[in-house]
Amino acid sequence: MFTKKNDKEKTLVSNLKYLIGKEDKLKEKLEDNSYLEPFSDDLMLFMSLIKDYYKGDYRKIPFRTLSAGVVGAIYTLNPIDLVPDSIPFIGYIDDALVLKFCLKQARKDLQKYKVWKQEQADAKSKPVDEKDIDNISNDKTSTDDEDDNETSTDLKKAS
Repeated sequence: MFTKKNDKEKTLVSNLKYLIGKEDKLKEKLEDNSYLEPFSDDLMLFMSLIKDYYKGDYRKIPFRTLSAGVVGAIYTLNPIDLVPDSIPFIGYIDDALVLKFCLKQARKDLQKYKVWKQEQADAKSKPVDEKDIDNISNDKTSTDDEDDNETSTDLKKAS
């Protein structure tokens, strides 16, 4: 039972590490199954969110949203669930239903994350403006000039 907020966070971090380590297996399961394929884009976006959250790059997500996605992904990875995955045709239906429900809970926050992620990509790919380069070199030159003036003033005082 969770008695403290720290216990929740430790469990969450443990689950995040687990999911990050199982990302390849999750991708493989999504690709191999037609029932889960419709959720692959959202689930991979959620995996990206998990990595950014774990690294500390993105923290604007409610605990309930994060935990809903984690539960859905872990349930999908677990071969032992309500309807075992080994049963042909219907083995993945419960995985699809749980995943659909969990991703629906996270949809709004996933969209916010997607916008943030795009902004980050745009900022990285934005070419450096020549004006910015001129401003940087002018700032450096003026700082260098000030340093030279201070040095020559200090030398005059010393002599």
